[in-house]
Amino acid sequence: MPTIQDIPRAPGGNPLLGHAGPLVRDPLDFVSSLTGHGPLVRMDMGTKNVVVVCDPALIRQVLLDDRVFDKGGPLFERGREALGNGLITCPHHDHRRLRRLSQPAFHPNRMVGYAAVMTELADDMASGWRDGQVLDVAGEMMALTVEVTVRTLFTDSLPRATASQITDDFLVLMTGFFRRMITPPLLNRLPSRGNRDYTRAIERLRSTVGSIVAARRADESDHGDLLSALCGATGPDGSPGRTETELIDEVLTFLLAGTETTAATLSWAMHLLSQNQEVERQVHREVEAVRSGSRLDFSHLGELETTGNVIKETLRLYPAVWMLTRVTSADADLDGYVLPEGTIVAFSPYAIHRRADLYERAQSFVPDRWRDASVVQDSYLPFSAGARKCMGDRFALTQATLALGTVVSRWRLAPVTDEPLRPSVKASLTPRGLRLRVTVRGERPVGRDSAEGSAREREGE
Repeated sequence: MPTIQDIPRAPGGNPLLGHAGPLVRDPLDFVSSLTGHGPLVRMDMGTKNVVVVCDPALIRQVLLDDRVFDKGGPLFERGREALGNGLITCPHHDHRRLRRLSQPAFHPNRMVGYAAVMTELADDMASGWRDGQVLDVAGEMMALTVEVTVRTLFTDSLPRATASQITDDFLVLMTGFFRRMITPPLLNRLPSRGNRDYTRAIERLRSTVGSIVAARRADESDHGDLLSALCGATGPDGSPGRTETELIDEVLTFLLAGTETTAATLSWAMHLLSQNQEVERQVHREVEAVRSGSRLDFSHLGELETTGNVIKETLRLYPAVWMLTRVTSADADLDGYVLPEGTIVAFSPYAIHRRADLYERAQSFVPDRWRDASVVQDSYLPFSAGARKCMGDRFALTQATLALGTVVSRWRLAPVTDEPLRPSVKASLTPRGLRLRVTVRGERPVGRDSAEGSAREREGE
């Protein structure tokens, strides 16, 4: 039977660094190009062989057999450095117990309260903008999602300075994840400034969150937040829930999962609407009809079809996590090849989502495609699939839909440049340097040149 060495090797490798070069230069173009080399392609990360799965059916096989294709690989190794053994990074033998303990935190009864926080903070953010203001969109969305995550995790009990420190440390981690994922381990151990900053950020985060967890465990009242649900969860037989270390790991996991990925999705959605004014008008009409002058809430989600489809299409074009990995826990048969135990298996939702043989007009922004029930769902993987599918998918979709609707109800979105927007590729995809001008609803849109001059006058440029 064919072995891993018989799988076609991706072009462009280096004997020492493997395919780190093309992964650093243009990772999205590189992983997308692999689909032209067959259902399985072999590439090298440093000295390690990685099998890249390019066929949706084979990806499903990998994701549904989470015992053999267990969480692992460079991304998850880097994640465990910071997050410990949380729900995202833990191996198969811990996952079922930890997932059951997390389920109460996402019960529909709690989602209503989380949604109220989401729209309150989105409304506060949007009401603070000025007509004609040029926004640093990624910065605004990151500030919003951090505040939402912190409020839903800790209610309003976290001092602003602590929340700010947590945000700064997570930005260091997110920047370091991808670099350390594709760099040979020896270089990650060198005493460089980047490595020192990365280590300090991890240590400070764990210390900060540890203090928060210890204080909350001493307070047994239910604050209606995620942390109360995590602290109060017990096993099905009434057995004890998480240890203090496990609680720290899970809080860090939720902080990570709830911030940059959702901020990136919202930023891309705003960019796409600024480029597609008719879709933006459709979203505005829908939101106004649904909310009837009130603030959006959880009960409106079912009626926000167009807004939800914008988010769904955004996640197709720009999935927050562009590449995922697994590691075989035993010898495995994949598409007739024998993969030995310990083989890293990778797949890219970004590459799959943009395949012309799977999606009509695959490179275009077409939210209405999701009105068609015949669209192939098996090739849509923004939250992965199987037993390890992201537990916070509903939380993320709720926040993105309500926040986008809140913004569009108040503001028109317009680009300030004709330059193409490039993704910043880290562990997630964020729009690099995205700036948009907001124009208040009900007023005539201002032309780009005149608005830019007005904005400079107002800002004293």
